[in-house]
Amino acid sequence: MMAEKVHDIIVIGGGLVGISAALALQGRGREVLVLDRPDETLKASQMNAGAFAFCNVEPLATPGIMRKAPGWLLDPLGPLSVPPSYAFNILPWMLRFWRASLPDRYRQAVLAQSAMMTHCEAALKRQVGATSGAAFLRQEGQLQLYEGAGEYRASLEEWNLRKELGIAFELLESAEAIAALQPGLDPRFTHAGFTPHWTNSVDPKLWLAHLTEVFLQRGGAIERLAVAALAPGEGAVELRTSSGDYHASQIVVSAGAWSHHLSRSIGEPFPLETERGYNTTLPEGAFDLKTHLTFSGHGFVVSKINEGIRVGGAVELGGLNLPPNYKRAETLLNKAKQFLPALKTDGGTQWMGYRPTLPDSLPVIDRSPSERRVVYAFGHGHLGLTQSAGTGEIVAALVHDETPPIDLGAFSASRF
Repeated sequence: MMAEKVHDIIVIGGGLVGISAALALQGRGREVLVLDRPDETLKASQMNAGAFAFCNVEPLATPGIMRKAPGWLLDPLGPLSVPPSYAFNILPWMLRFWRASLPDRYRQAVLAQSAMMTHCEAALKRQVGATSGAAFLRQEGQLQLYEGAGEYRASLEEWNLRKELGIAFELLESAEAIAALQPGLDPRFTHAGFTPHWTNSVDPKLWLAHLTEVFLQRGGAIERLAVAALAPGEGAVELRTSSGDYHASQIVVSAGAWSHHLSRSIGEPFPLETERGYNTTLPEGAFDLKTHLTFSGHGFVVSKINEGIRVGGAVELGGLNLPPNYKRAETLLNKAKQFLPALKTDGGTQWMGYRPTLPDSLPVIDRSPSERRVVYAFGHGHLGLTQSAGTGEIVAALVHDETPPIDLGAFSASRF
């Protein structure tokens, strides 16, 4: 009987985090096989807003946010909602979410996220240089918009935090100052914060395709199949898949919203939920967008994708199995039309995807506590694109038993 082939390293997940980890490992001379789900739908790595949001250091669980919780069930189209049919399922997660919103834990999460963002911003520059990827990025800044002085004043604590962390920005206190950067906004937006160093991908789908092609050109391999479970053995880790068993000396789990199913197979459950994100992509000519727009009070953004426009965002905590509620995408598009009166809303394509999120808004990036041959890299929420290059470098350090570039205490697999 022929002995089974033992791969050097298998990365589970072909999204931006998985491909970035595969590239970083490949750069260390490792032979890497990526196993990616054969989904027919486009993944979050391909259809997100395209923003490298390095200045977004605040977790979703902010102090006082639980006072808003009752309203989530009453407004299924609001910026942060829980479908009533899923409310019971998510109660344990919500308890952890509430604990993460306590002031001391919130502050720790902010500091950890800030260190992660600093590392990831530098890592992206290295990744762009190593893959000749500059043509896939553009730096046009971001406007974070507020309706009136009251909403603006309520945001100043957030801007003071960014100042403390060394993030460059300019505060704008008139509709005229805003219009100089982005004409065509409804005059209700009287105040804004502008972050000039904000970077977007030209199209996240193209960016992922570029990185994937570089990985393949350098000798990597990708197979489209679903991994059902892990089974550590004496000589290798076994992966049970839809096409038979695979074996590898080391495993990286970066399967997004499905990652906790794999960790559970080796006795390590994680409180992973899904931020179900919705958007509509409009064709070229829909609006003359000069900069990325964030409508803070409404939980959505407007970004440029190629020469079209993508309107999307909001958070629906609803798991993997509920059918999409595309009224959420319609609500966001209708609001965008109110806020950008010249926006042409015809010819759009709707999408819903799964963004894996943990209660404290921080990913797990760590070795498995029980199986050192398994490294976890998942749970980035809506920051997967932003943190992908940096996570890849950290994964490569962990695989090679090196000291990681940042303190990973806040990202520990044991913290739950």
